[in-house]
Amino acid sequence: MNHRIAAASAIVLLFVGCGRAPEAPPGKFEILEARIGDVHAAIIAGQLTSEQFVRQYFARIKAYNGTCVNEPEGILGPITTIPDAGQINALSTLNLRPAARQRLGFDERKARSMTDAADDDPMMPDALEVAVELDRKFAQTGRLVGPLHGIPIAIKDQFDTFDMRTTSGADAAYANDRPPDDATFVQRLREAGAIIIAKANMGEYASGDRSSFGGTLCNPYDTERTPGRSSGGSGSAVAANLAMCAIAEESGPSARNPGKNNSTVALAPTQELVSRDGMIPASFMNDRVGPICRTVEDVARVLDVIAGYDPKDELTAFSVGRAPLRSYHSYAQERSLAGMRIGVMREYMDKRLFTAADAQSIDIVAQALDDIRKLGAEVVDPGPEGALFQDCVRKYDPSAHNSLFIKQFPELFPVDRNGKPAADHVATLVDLFFEPGKFPDGPSIRGLGPAPTTGERKYAMNRYLRERGDSRIHTMADLAEHSSFFRDTRAGSGFSDKRQGLIERSADMTLDIAARLQTRFALQQVGLQCMAMLKLDAVIYPTSNIPPSKLGAPTEPTVNERSSNAWTLLGANGFPAITVPAGFTTEVYDRVVDATAPGGTRLVGPISAVLPVGIDFLGKPFDEPTLLAIASAYETATRHRRQPAAFGPLSSADEHQ
Repeated sequence: MNHRIAAASAIVLLFVGCGRAPEAPPGKFEILEARIGDVHAAIIAGQLTSEQFVRQYFARIKAYNGTCVNEPEGILGPITTIPDAGQINALSTLNLRPAARQRLGFDERKARSMTDAADDDPMMPDALEVAVELDRKFAQTGRLVGPLHGIPIAIKDQFDTFDMRTTSGADAAYANDRPPDDATFVQRLREAGAIIIAKANMGEYASGDRSSFGGTLCNPYDTERTPGRSSGGSGSAVAANLAMCAIAEESGPSARNPGKNNSTVALAPTQELVSRDGMIPASFMNDRVGPICRTVEDVARVLDVIAGYDPKDELTAFSVGRAPLRSYHSYAQERSLAGMRIGVMREYMDKRLFTAADAQSIDIVAQALDDIRKLGAEVVDPGPEGALFQDCVRKYDPSAHNSLFIKQFPELFPVDRNGKPAADHVATLVDLFFEPGKFPDGPSIRGLGPAPTTGERKYAMNRYLRERGDSRIHTMADLAEHSSFFRDTRAGSGFSDKRQGLIERSADMTLDIAARLQTRFALQQVGLQCMAMLKLDAVIYPTSNIPPSKLGAPTEPTVNERSSNAWTLLGANGFPAITVPAGFTTEVYDRVVDATAPGGTRLVGPISAVLPVGIDFLGKPFDEPTLLAIASAYETATRHRRQPAAFGPLSSADEHQ
């Protein structure tokens, strides 16, 4: 038996024949915006039981987790948005056995498994059974079982849970839609007392706003808009108080972007800090596991549990010996930034470089600089049209990127008809080091990557599938054959044909990620050197310049290396980043199809819209304690988070269904 199932089984055996914990005294615990510390204090005071708490969450899920778009031809067909839908479709699978699911009024589509209709294995307790057992243990010992005792957490469908279906948002016909065991971090969450309440809906195979199994995701602040694409269900579930925290995945900006779009706190940690074992991969070198909660402190409490070396993920070997001296959550109590030096990434905030759609998010984050100064930090700001890292980039990037830089500028590094150097390239690199003024126009910290790879997705996916050991789906090609997909053919939608993408990547015959590794080293070398030269503890910038877009709208084009999502290049190459609510827009510009415009789309606006804006704090690899301290001080001083007004308290009738 797999060691993780064995560990789970030892715990689950306690369920057989166990009695119910005593009911808590009369009085209602306020679930909205509750923090982990609040919950534990209520449990210890006898004012709340884990079962009561989980039932309150299921009541909110029943009230607010329905379909949020029109689907006249079903999930795989075309959709139209619904203003003020009152639903967000954030959770695709609920951790409830059939009888409990039916009793609470959830349909079969939310079942824990599509391949095990009976779902009667006593070794797989559901969320309510886990809660009852936690209450029994607390009644017996008077102690919490761990640092996440009774905390309902949603897991992005990209991560394995041995008791619930896992398909990365796909309608994939696995022989057994349950993986054989938990992802390592999921096992750690359970051992810490967390209650895995659901799988979060997600963009299929970690892209887009739509799952071919779970349907379209919506934003609780405006249900016609995106909650943040790939990990949108994780962010929106936490924002609407359908889970206390959720786990997201980030290969680009897919934890922080939904964090920003949903006015929550999201951490994309140093990649090597949290095991990726049990993840249906989006890539091999960029994937990270990140918590989303409503407060910095709660994010830190989750990180305390999931961080650390795992022999099943070789990258976590880099984390050995890098743990902080204290718990992560102890750093999230900071209220002053005295002694900190924080740089402003104006490369991401120069309005001359972008569009009208970027302007208000940039202005809101620029206003945050005064808050940072008031907290005692020294702000290193090159000015609205300046560039924090450019002098450093000019001096150190040519040698750090070497062959990739040389190929990018053939006019500086000529070659003959056979591709051999027609001049001394090394001499030119030496000249650039001593005379940075000769650095070519254009390259900045925004555009020092990414680098192309061959076979990366195929290698990562086939490695995962072999470990999963399904009897029907063994390879990425099998996924294409045994799955149903939607195809988005709308002009400018930016969505790809997922089936065709799997088929094309399955044709790769070798693995070559050398350019990506070279770029990763170069960005870490340049980034760390720039921070060291400027004596910076962290840098700040807008999580994304673009507010949440309309579902189905054309994708915002990349402009001067600014994508339609969040800033991600440094984070995807080893730097941890955390997003914290920074305020709300008053207006936005939306993109619409226009065949007469360049590229077939154009901006319209301004349009009145109150939508979340996030600020990113990015630090050095493994320096999460500093990021948590900065983020906590800023969060406490500003308190920009607001719960979405349309997803407030339930009526008494809804609470007691």
